Amino acid sequence: MTYSAEIQAALSYIESNLDKPLTLDDIAGAAGFSKYHFHRIFKHETGIPLYEYIRKRRLAGASRLLRTTNLSILDIAMYFCFESQESFTRAFKKVYKLPPGKYRRALKDLITGGIEMSDRSEIKNWIITGTAPDKYQCRIDSDIFHTGSKCVSIKSAGESYTVDEYATVMQQFSAKEYRGRRVRFSGFVKSEDVTGWAGLWLRLDDAFSRTLSLDNMQNRGIEGTTGWNCYSCVLDVPQDAAVISIGVLLSGQGQIWFDNAAFQEVDLSIPTTTLDLTGELPSAPSNLSFEE
Repeated sequence: MTYSAEIQAALSYIESNLDKPLTLDDIAGAAGFSKYHFHRIFKHETGIPLYEYIRKRRLAGASRLLRTTNLSILDIAMYFCFESQESFTRAFKKVYKLPPGKYRRALKDLITGGIEMSDRSEIKNWIITGTAPDKYQCRIDSDIFHTGSKCVSIKSAGESYTVDEYATVMQQFSAKEYRGRRVRFSGFVKSEDVTGWAGLWLRLDDAFSRTLSLDNMQNRGIEGTTGWNCYSCVLDVPQDAAVISIGVLLSGQGQIWFDNAAFQEVDLSIPTTTLDLTGELPSAPSNLSFEE
């Protein structure tokens, strides 16, 4: 059983209250679960323990304020509910490898020196493709991100789109180590003014490039403007699978941000999300005499 709606309700509650004390009781209540059950399923669904997730989101918010405001480090620490400037500094340095003050100065020097981090377009180990990649801007974004200091952004740059035009950021790897297993590709996506749809996708191909299984979230695509939410695709890897492809796509206009991707084996209690096209077909031929 999956708990996508409940987890997204919890994530929305957390996002709205990062500057306030967050208790397990309150977050579990927002999701409609007991705190004992919720604590377990949150990690199971997102791959991140609850309080580690909260800390990373608060540190991401702190890094943004360090880059974009002149607020004191103490004020930022207090705003995000750290007990002291010292505890905030320790947590920040563990993630960003610099204490907050040096991080602020380093980013200021980098930007004023003429190198805008958000202008870098190379996405290491990922491929930019699709049916109309020239109509989109795919890049690393250092201004908006889920945790850490950067994420991937896909933004429409054309004036009009057909229903089959999209861009994707993807990568491929061998299926050898995953054959006979159930796998999940997941990540956090934020969207703005998406008029078509967006989603993660996971595809399994054999050695002859024939698609064995696919889920691209088209039946549950991300639309409009949404906050950071966790999404996933789950498939069983057959023995004849040779290549696994993963990615995130945007079809139509708008912008999405993608961060904290994960790929892992899951147990059989997690249902697959295979795109089933057979459900759209009739069960038998009809009007064979053309008289209807």
